[in-house]
Amino acid sequence: MEPFVSTIIIAVCSVIGGIIVILLLAGIRVTMEYERLVVFRLGHYKRTIGPGLVYVTPIIESAKKVDLRIITQDIPRQEVMTKDNIPVLANTVVYFKVERPADAVIKIENYVYAVRQYTQAALRDTMGTMELDSVLIERDQIANDIRQSVDKETSEWGIDIQSIKIQEIELPAEMKRAFAKQAEAEREKRAVIIQSEGEAIAAKNLAVAAQQLSQERGALALRTLQTIRDIAQDPSEKIVIFMPNDLSEGLTEVVKKTKK
Repeated sequence: MEPFVSTIIIAVCSVIGGIIVILLLAGIRVTMEYERLVVFRLGHYKRTIGPGLVYVTPIIESAKKVDLRIITQDIPRQEVMTKDNIPVLANTVVYFKVERPADAVIKIENYVYAVRQYTQAALRDTMGTMELDSVLIERDQIANDIRQSVDKETSEWGIDIQSIKIQEIELPAEMKRAFAKQAEAEREKRAVIIQSEGEAIAAKNLAVAAQQLSQERGALALRTLQTIRDIAQDPSEKIVIFMPNDLSEGLTEVVKKTKK
């Protein structure tokens, strides 16, 4: 009887010992370089451990894993009403990371969702105080203002907002057409101004040239010969008759005397 009891006791002790060994081994964890474990003992925060081989006491301790890498969140496209009552659609991306894992676990239930919601609210608040022209021109300044606002609210949770980028601002179709007409009108305006400036410069140059030709007796004749040569290079059906300057001047005098 005694050998049987001894066998049972040994078996029970072996089972208990095996369970204890399994429990002790179950507390061994391996965390990556970019991970931390926030450990709670009987519900109370105890420590933050990692990376590498760490140990969490089974049964009395539990651990929450936190990723320290930069997280990229694409904010859903938001419709924002500007200060001058024009609706625009803004597409935004926020980059952030966890700096204090314990605060990110203890002070906020879901920090990723919270950051996304705060960014949406800050986007509407910031762009809602600006007119459309400022929204289109000062995109980088808007992103910086949103980042500062969100970072101020989330720093208490151990979150650091790295950057916020406004990828796209989409205008209503009627506003796009209005801007296209405005741009076309501006181009036409510049074209007319450039053309008028060119004509004014050309007129001044022609006046100077005419004055110089009138001062030099042979200059006009040389200019006439050059014109004849240019016309000869491009033959046409028109007949052009050139008269000497002296003859034309004499005819002019005769006509004047006849009228008198």
